[in-house]
Amino acid sequence: MQKVSVLLFLAWVCFLFYAGIALFTSGFLLTRLELTNHSSCQEPPGPGFLPWGNQGKPGACWMASRFSRVVLVLIDALRFDFAQPQHSHVPGEPPVSLPFLGKLGSLQRILEIQPHHARLYRSQVDPPTTTMQRLKALTTGSLPTFIDAGNNFASHAIMEDNLIKQLTNAGRRVVFMGDDTWKDLFPGAFSKAFFFSSFNVRDLHTVDNGILEHLYPTMDSGEWDVLIAHFLGVDHCGHKHGPHHPEMAKKLSQMDQVIQELVERLENDTLLVVAGDHGMTVNGDHGGESELEVSAALFLYSPTALFPSAPPEEPEVIPQVSLVPTLALLLGLPIPFGNIGEVIAELFSGGKDSQPHFSALVQASALHLNAQQVSRFLHTYSAATQDLQVKELHQLQNLFSKASADYQWLLQNPQGAEAALKTVIAELQQFLRGARAICIESWARFSLVRMAGGAALLAAACFLCLLASQWATSPSFHFRPLLLIPVAWGLGGAILYAGFLTTAGLKLDPVVLGTIAATSSLLPFLWKAWAVWGSKRPLATLLPMPGPVLLLLLIRLAAFFSDSFVVAEARATPFLLGSLILLLVAQLHWEGQLLPPKLLTIPRLGSSSPTGPQRHSGTYALKLGIGLLLCTRLAGLFHRCPEETPACHSSPWLSPLASMVGGRAKNLWYGACVGALVTLLVAVRLWLRRYGNLKSPEPPVLFVRWGLPLMVLGTAAYWALASGADEAPPRLRALVAGASVVLPRAVVVLAASGLMLLLWRPVTVLVKAGAGAQRTRTVLTPFSGPPTSQADLDYVVPQIYRHMQEEFRGRLERTKSQGPLTVAAYQLGSIYSAAMVTALTFLAFPLLLLHAERISLVFLLLFLQSFLLLHLLAAGITITTPGPFTVPWQAVSAWALMAAQTFYSTGHQPVFPAIHWHAAFVGFPEGHGSSTWLPALLVGANTFASHLLFSVGCPLLLLWPFLCESQGPRKRRQPPGSEAEARVRPEEELEEPLMEMRLRDAPHHFNAALLQLGLKYLFVLGVQILACTLAASILRRHLMVWKVFAPKFIFEAIGFIVSSVGLLLGIALVMRVDGAVSSWFRKLVLAQQR
Repeated sequence: MQKVSVLLFLAWVCFLFYAGIALFTSGFLLTRLELTNHSSCQEPPGPGFLPWGNQGKPGACWMASRFSRVVLVLIDALRFDFAQPQHSHVPGEPPVSLPFLGKLGSLQRILEIQPHHARLYRSQVDPPTTTMQRLKALTTGSLPTFIDAGNNFASHAIMEDNLIKQLTNAGRRVVFMGDDTWKDLFPGAFSKAFFFSSFNVRDLHTVDNGILEHLYPTMDSGEWDVLIAHFLGVDHCGHKHGPHHPEMAKKLSQMDQVIQELVERLENDTLLVVAGDHGMTVNGDHGGESELEVSAALFLYSPTALFPSAPPEEPEVIPQVSLVPTLALLLGLPIPFGNIGEVIAELFSGGKDSQPHFSALVQASALHLNAQQVSRFLHTYSAATQDLQVKELHQLQNLFSKASADYQWLLQNPQGAEAALKTVIAELQQFLRGARAICIESWARFSLVRMAGGAALLAAACFLCLLASQWATSPSFHFRPLLLIPVAWGLGGAILYAGFLTTAGLKLDPVVLGTIAATSSLLPFLWKAWAVWGSKRPLATLLPMPGPVLLLLLIRLAAFFSDSFVVAEARATPFLLGSLILLLVAQLHWEGQLLPPKLLTIPRLGSSSPTGPQRHSGTYALKLGIGLLLCTRLAGLFHRCPEETPACHSSPWLSPLASMVGGRAKNLWYGACVGALVTLLVAVRLWLRRYGNLKSPEPPVLFVRWGLPLMVLGTAAYWALASGADEAPPRLRALVAGASVVLPRAVVVLAASGLMLLLWRPVTVLVKAGAGAQRTRTVLTPFSGPPTSQADLDYVVPQIYRHMQEEFRGRLERTKSQGPLTVAAYQLGSIYSAAMVTALTFLAFPLLLLHAERISLVFLLLFLQSFLLLHLLAAGITITTPGPFTVPWQAVSAWALMAAQTFYSTGHQPVFPAIHWHAAFVGFPEGHGSSTWLPALLVGANTFASHLLFSVGCPLLLLWPFLCESQGPRKRRQPPGSEAEARVRPEEELEEPLMEMRLRDAPHHFNAALLQLGLKYLFVLGVQILACTLAASILRRHLMVWKVFAPKFIFEAIGFIVSSVGLLLGIALVMRVDGAVSSWFRKLVLAQQR
């Protein structure tokens, strides 16, 4: 089996998984249809008269304007309790002291002094709580769907009808200053704008100070009708420090001062709106739907009286989208066409001196206009998509018809009964709330056909991995036909489908095209599997893995169907990993320090079964198990609590050192982090030195000697600057800022250079040559001249390698005859694993740089855990004869579990609020301009670092047992009739272990083992994504589907893609080393022939 065939086969299997994921995603994460219809003054929302009192007024548009100007102050992430008034301290209860409490004191004073002029509301935000989606809701009155959360980095212009468009159509002057997200959402819509970059969450002041520079002069100039100021400091402070940091108190105090200044400048025809777009968690993040994230503040104030009564003791809860129709009617504008919000009725009461009956009639008029607009939207939307439930929609239309008839009667009888007026208001409010509810439910509609097709394709891909991993070890099975035939079928199916669509004039869907290609390529495999399995093998062998391992895997997969277990997966994964470790130790004891099944010890044809001596005692395996359990427990100390478990407290060690207040504690932690870096560097170098791979003059080895220390130094220097940047003297801040850009980029460049050198010259051995050396052994070959085929080369490689080892040890018998050039090599037996360990080290440093400083301790534990697990798995495998090679299912399952455990130990959770956004600014403190792929790449590398490292390092599971063969020389096995020769040469009785060179005795088995390892790893990862798709499908109407199951599916899908790519890269690296070794030996054979 050729190396290219192995990679292509694995790539084809990955493509099958990708197609299944894409198809399921297209049916599960649907986007809402955006209508391009627009409201206008010339087209009333429905039949009937204009609201009472508006007939004949010049310029009347649905409803006469109450305000000519609006100042909208949007304070990003202004959580409701940040603005909530503080009640007097209750005797006997301890006082509550939090940095964010009571800092917006001006709001409380206004509510107390002018109760008829102001109101504070608790604004209920619809998830997802990301800024772009909230701005969309605040201007259109619609609900962004779940998948729109992915657009938060790449905002596109809003095409739906919205307040900004209505304002510009009416000739109003709209001035904006603040978050540059508005620039992408509303291009060219502002008469004057001052945009500031919003992506640098570590910068608390640039945007806010820029707004303040222009806010008051613009307001005093009077050249505006609507003034929008979007402050970002509170949100950035939450991301950087969290809401409980003293910096949050400073930011809120600054916002309080801004509100006071604005109130003093307001004129009677101006409305002040202070709003938060969303809240934040206890850690300062947002994006989900926890209570703290969906609870924002909304404050309204006017110099003229707005409300007939004083505010209630507890602020009213209103949907955030209710602000859109309210502002539209107060400004005399049409309500945006797609709005589903309900007007805040009390704002249309006419003030404290108005008559109750008149106020109620005006409220009914505003609600009726709102209801007409929503009814028109529902009718248009249902006709365009047929998404809305027909029965519920019919009931709503009946309710609206009755309320509208009652309202028309009231207009013709203005002095109607008070009870009838209240009934009309209640009916209109019931209709509006019902319409919003039906939209929320319907926009979670799924395409069951695509979801089922995606899950079926994923299941078929898992079945392929399971069968092909068993066929891989069969010497009579050839994978090239199994690869070429499906590819031909897949291309044929895709071409036929594309031709049919072109002929019919239909639009080509790339997802469906990929699915057709994947399904077509699977058909010949399924046919062959049916023929082979149905005729030769029992069904019980479909699950070849040991029972305990299968049970642990099923427990993990079953947990994906419970929201509680998904939330608690950070605790369940270490438990399953610990259970598997104990199982491995117990099996080592029960089987006499051997891991069953003994698949790596199948004897060569014609030789006796090996019975090699046990290399380790039970105590050794027990020590490895205890060390693994200890590392797992220590890594669990770095945990982030899910927002659903308020009693849990996240580890304080996940935060960056810059958030620490105490100088001495910060210095101690910095020393520990640098110590972890140095320990990792020293451990890697000692390991390479132990196996002789640090003595080579090759460029990669020289880079390990000098480049790795430079990477450690650059990382440590960057951490020092990042942790103390705020404390730097003013004259050095420019230098610190420049170094914060250069150092991380330099580390990445060094790591990339090291990887390129390793790919260029991967053979890291020291070769010594000397002329005139003696020789007592010749290399026997069945051919003359240099090797002309791979079979010739495979025949002589083990002899040459053993010859070099003996020459290096000085065991060759010296004679008087003059021999040719002799060659000695330092430990060629660790050539594959040395390249893998070196590559993983080069990868680890840039990934570590994207995390907080104290995560370096977790990375050190990661390497130690991997080392102990590899030794534990290799402890029971006796390597004596070549092929077929295989890796037990226990090893693959433990490796995948360790990757998941490291994901949680680095402070991640499969939810959007837990994403480490700060990683996007490592090396780019000023942001990325208009680029979105680079910050997404940095954040993705931070999130899925554990997936990448463990998948790239997966081939070590195959290599490590051979590496552990180097426990000293063993007695050479003598073929029958060689006793006399052995007595003549007793100095050659001891044989140096071949280690990883034993893999080259049978290249076909080596390639098949790599293929089988890749298929097993893909199977373990594939059944996890399959379980996530099934859980999301079955529980699609579950209360927690968008909070738990949908994010879990998205993270598992992206994690699978990253892991599969990493696996292909890791296997490709092993094959690159193997090719370089073959070339090296070929040159050596030519030298020997001469």
